[in-house]
Amino acid sequence: MIKILRDLLRFDGRFRAAFVFLILILLLMLLSWFSPYDMGKTFQVGMDLPPSPRHPFGTNTRGQDILFWMAYAVRNSLYLGIVTALVSRVIAVIVGLTAGYRGGVIDKLLMSVNDSFVVMPVLPILILLSFLLRENMNITILGVFLGIFGWSWDARLIRAQVLSLKERSFTRTAVYSGSKAFRITMTEHLPFVLPVVFATTINNMIWSIGMEVTLGVLGLTSITTPTIGSTIYWANSHQALIAGVWWWLAAPIVISIILFLGLYLLFSSVNEYIDPRTRLRRMGG
Repeated sequence: MIKILRDLLRFDGRFRAAFVFLILILLLMLLSWFSPYDMGKTFQVGMDLPPSPRHPFGTNTRGQDILFWMAYAVRNSLYLGIVTALVSRVIAVIVGLTAGYRGGVIDKLLMSVNDSFVVMPVLPILILLSFLLRENMNITILGVFLGIFGWSWDARLIRAQVLSLKERSFTRTAVYSGSKAFRITMTEHLPFVLPVVFATTINNMIWSIGMEVTLGVLGLTSITTPTIGSTIYWANSHQALIAGVWWWLAAPIVISIILFLGLYLLFSSVNEYIDPRTRLRRMGG
C-alpha cells in the first residue's frame, strides 16, 4: 500500500491534486469534533457576520458559525457516502460474482433484476420515499436507500470480469480439485475484482453525495442535520443572496466543488492505475 501511494504521488498529478483536496476536506471534518458550538441550536453567535479571523466562513441568519456547521456537514456527507458505498458494494459483489460464475438461469434472473434497477428512475423514487418517511429520514436511512438503488452498474462490471476469470486455467484447476462454487468465487475471483470494487466505491460516493445535495436543497432530507444540501436549503430559505449574505451560499458551493473534484480525481487516478498498461506507460515502463 505504501509503495502504491508513493508511485501515485510521484507519477500522477491528478492523484497529487486529489490528495491535497481530500486532506483539506479531512481537516475540515476533524474540526467538527472540536466545535465550541452545538449545531442543533441557533443564535449562538452574531447574525450575518461576514468572514473574519474570528469567523473565517462568517455566520448565518440563524446565528450559527458557518465554518463549524460545514465541518459537521462534510462529516455527515462523507458518512452518507460510506454507508451508501458499503451497502451497494455488498449487493454488487454478491450479484456480480454469482451471476458471472453460475451462468445459465441464475445469470439471466439476476441480470433481469439488475437491468430493472439500471432503468429505474431513482430520483423520483427517492423524492417519494422522502415524503413518506420525512419524519424518520436520517442520514443512515438515506444512505441505505441510496445503496439499494446504486449497485446495478457496478454489478454488471463485476460480472463481466468474472466471466473472463471463469475461463482461465486456475478456475478450471479449482473446479477439478473439487472446490465448491462459493469457495471459488470468494478465494479465486474476489481478489481480482477488489480493485474494480475499490475504484467504483469512490464513484458511488460521488453519486450518493450528489443525490443528498439534490434532496437536501429541496428540503427532502433531515434539514436540521448539517449536510451540504441542508446548508444550501437554509441559505435559500433565508434568501441569503438577496440579503447580501453571499458567504452562506459560497461556503457549501466551494467545499462541495473541492470534495467532488478530490473524489473524481482520486477515482480517475486509481482507475488508471488498476490497468497495468496505462500504469506502466505513465510510470515509464
